[in-house]
Amino acid sequence: MIIAIDVGNTNIVVGCIDAKGIIFVERLSANRHRTEMEYAISLKSILELHEVSPKRIEGGIICSVVPELTAVLKGALEKFSVENVKVVGPGVKSGMNIVIDQPAQLGSDLLVDAVAAAAEYPLPVVIVDLGTATTFSVVNEKKQYIGGIVLPGVRTGLDSLVEQTSLLPQIALEAPRNLIGRNTIDCMKSGVIFGHASAIDNMIRRIELELKRSCTVVATGALAEAVIPHCERKIPMDPDLLLKGLKIIYDKNR
Repeated sequence: MIIAIDVGNTNIVVGCIDAKGIIFVERLSANRHRTEMEYAISLKSILELHEVSPKRIEGGIICSVVPELTAVLKGALEKFSVENVKVVGPGVKSGMNIVIDQPAQLGSDLLVDAVAAAAEYPLPVVIVDLGTATTFSVVNEKKQYIGGIVLPGVRTGLDSLVEQTSLLPQIALEAPRNLIGRNTIDCMKSGVIFGHASAIDNMIRRIELELKRSCTVVATGALAEAVIPHCERKIPMDPDLLLKGLKIIYDKNR
């Protein structure tokens, strides 16, 4: 059994995985001011909640887009004797051929998503990851990561809108009853949810036009459930895609 950790700008996703699959998934806030010991206590508490003894953890793997938290989480795991902790980055085998201008700049989360999608879905595949940013990653039929697209995330865009205007309130991330809103809140909900869904539909269409072929599409990320059901295109959601990719990469680097 291994412990897999995805460190994002907003949340830290923690999962335990064995040969049969994912045992549990939990989330922590990504707080850059917490210490190794504070994270160690949180991680140990999560394991205890799920009745998993730290002695059963044979290793760990971390994917992080927050450099200042990477070493903190690695140290936190090592505090309760988790050995063989790998960090996705240079020197770690992924099995993915990255053919972009500067491969070293590819976010580790995008790489891990792509590894999992290439293993589980027909190629070519487009991965839509809805988190702090909404990202599109494209893997072609040769299992090459050929590039992607980055949009402001759903919550990121909404927070910016509210902060930059005096009269618009903070709202829940949920779709209104109708596309055409009849009050300020419903107008905002429509723009945030249906607007983002429309952007996703159109981006996929344009990707397929550029590739001159249809693609498999899969969505993941914390905000996928709020938006993807409102896309015109039927897009399957795989909330555990990144954890699956971490297990694949861990196994390649045993």
